[in-house]
Amino acid sequence: MPDKTPEFATVVAAPVPLEPELEAARKELVALINRITRGQDGSIETPVPGLFVHCINKPDGPKHALQTPAFGLIAQGSKRVMLGDEIYVYDPMHYLVSSVDLPVCGQVRLTSENEPYLGLRLDLSLDEIGDLIRDEKLPAKANAPASRGVYVSRIAMPVLEPVLRLLRLLDTPEDIPIMAPMVKREIFYRLLVNGEGARLRQIALQDSHTQRIAKAISALRINYAQSLRIEDMARAVHMSVSSFHHHFKAVTAMSPLQYQKQLRLQEARRQMLMAGADVASAAHSVGYESPSQFAREYGRMFGVPPLRDKRRWLAEAEAQNDALGAASQAA
Repeated sequence: MPDKTPEFATVVAAPVPLEPELEAARKELVALINRITRGQDGSIETPVPGLFVHCINKPDGPKHALQTPAFGLIAQGSKRVMLGDEIYVYDPMHYLVSSVDLPVCGQVRLTSENEPYLGLRLDLSLDEIGDLIRDEKLPAKANAPASRGVYVSRIAMPVLEPVLRLLRLLDTPEDIPIMAPMVKREIFYRLLVNGEGARLRQIALQDSHTQRIAKAISALRINYAQSLRIEDMARAVHMSVSSFHHHFKAVTAMSPLQYQKQLRLQEARRQMLMAGADVASAAHSVGYESPSQFAREYGRMFGVPPLRDKRRWLAEAEAQNDALGAASQAA
């Protein structure tokens, strides 16, 4: 079966230079993330709640994941995120905001083989964002209709400065409990008033269409293995079926059925690769009654049939363990 997973180049041309002030801030961001990660591959959860930093020296192929509400910023390299048939690209000149849970396919890319991908993620607190929106002193901004739950905006110093201050707090851990919540609140404020901030406001506005869809998404995440009844979902969020369909696709770029299918397949893959489940058990646990249908849809999404995917992953894991064992013996 041909690989249907979208392939993205891992090394791209150098980005257009930033303005001097932004470039100086970017270089500090690179230095801060390098100091935290020490150049080692992977994601690190920092002592600041909800703040993660990433370093990737050798990007793998595209990865499927559930994008949760978060603010993503890149210091070096770039990233492509596919949602449905749409592709969002961000780099040191741009940041990404996701306001609802979305099944996506993404891949990081290097600017140079000698420079790792460096970035960070800050989880969004929709409660805190809601508090800001209810503050009468928040500058007015035109309301936006229900729209994609993810967007990319151009970076600006008012957004970047508090991010740097948040990272600097890691040098003084005793300041984190008091200072970090204030700095995070400032970042959320900047996201609301900068760029496409009107989209972020929609998720926290009481009874907005976007908030209703977010509630439906939360319910779907919990009940993804059950049969999908659009009428029940629409009724639960006080919308007509046609309005629910329209706004669900406006936010997620896919239908409720497509969304459920991606959740099911991602969870089945996790069970097979990470929890050791066999193919039939994983398929049944996420709601598939037909093994052949599961195999077809799995192959379309991940590029290979489920059993071959599991065997490949096990072989790669065994090879990595052998390499680590050889390295430890040599040491």
